[in-house]
Amino acid sequence: MPESPAAPSVPTPTELSVEDAKLVILARGARGRVGAVEGAAVRDQDGRTYAAASVSLPSLAITALQLAVASAAAAGASRLEAAVVVTEASTLDTAGHAAVRDLATDAPIHLAAPDGTILGTVVE
Repeated sequence: MPESPAAPSVPTPTELSVEDAKLVILARGARGRVGAVEGAAVRDQDGRTYAAASVSLPSLAITALQLAVASAAAAGASRLEAAVVVTEASTLDTAGHAAVRDLATDAPIHLAAPDGTILGTVVE
């Protein structure tokens, strides 16, 4: 069985722009509304935002970041400017990271704790 790729490392926290801070609020709200393990939000090239929570059903499991990216793509987004994941994990999941990179090779992906504290930002 092939090994899964290593999770992207999360560097030291950075100060967020006002627009990225709004993504944290949206991601926290998506997570809190349904009591999900994680919440995520993304902003597309037009400034539109998409928020989602992780889904874990017997027939479907999708990370919050994958679902937020899928919602953006389904709405016609061709590029992402930024993403946020709110989670108790200390690393960014590889599936969510890959989904963001499908629409943006350089958009920052901020990892935040459930209280909104920024843990770090992945830019690669």
